[in-house]
Amino acid sequence: MSGPRPVVLSGPSGAGKSTLMKRLMKEHEGIFGFSVSHTTRNPRPGEEDGKGLNKLPLLLGATLLPVADVFSSEDLETSISNQSETTDKDYHFTTREAMQDSIDQGEFIENAEFSGNLYGTSKSAIEDVQAKNLICILDVDIQGVRRIKETDLNPIYISIQPPSMEILEKRLRDRQTETEESLQKRLEAARIDMELSNEPGVFDVVIINDDLERAYEELKDILNDEIKKVQEAKS
Repeated sequence: MSGPRPVVLSGPSGAGKSTLMKRLMKEHEGIFGFSVSHTTRNPRPGEEDGKGLNKLPLLLGATLLPVADVFSSEDLETSISNQSETTDKDYHFTTREAMQDSIDQGEFIENAEFSGNLYGTSKSAIEDVQAKNLICILDVDIQGVRRIKETDLNPIYISIQPPSMEILEKRLRDRQTETEESLQKRLEAARIDMELSNEPGVFDVVIINDDLERAYEELKDILNDEIKKVQEAKS
């Protein structure tokens, strides 16, 4: 794939990925973009096909793919619905037959099924972002990272992790958005994520978000070369 190298951001819910991404995009306007995911569900009121570039992503990310072992389909559908509302996420809407055929042809870097609907991220959606000379950010969980490693995407792999499970639990409880049951599921998913993120060769870098300023500067330093390439191409 030509264009700027994509960036894979991974880490458990509550690690601070969204905060860091929002700040990165605010400081570097016109540098980053997000691919538009595909789904076989019907459009909701106000949704239009194919929109979403430069909006915060709802890919098969940390709340989705820890997945089968941890979350029920009802939990997942709720997560999808809630994030769609809060991130103003749009999709490419398609049929199950067409999407399954594309998956079988290897055209998707990741996919999953929730409540009878398929969701996924296609290679072409990422190429659309790269063609605009934007750095495509992919927010995925550890399983998504492994799937992407089987492709020719060649991204920069970055893991954002909390300092400890205790601090992560406090962050999630302070949100006051979870039932006790869903909180425990997220914590279990986080334990798995944190353990697997330490495997050698999975990530180019692991950022421990114990201090937001330091974590942000570390993230910027990692992406500095790609940011400069995009800026130079635009000048």
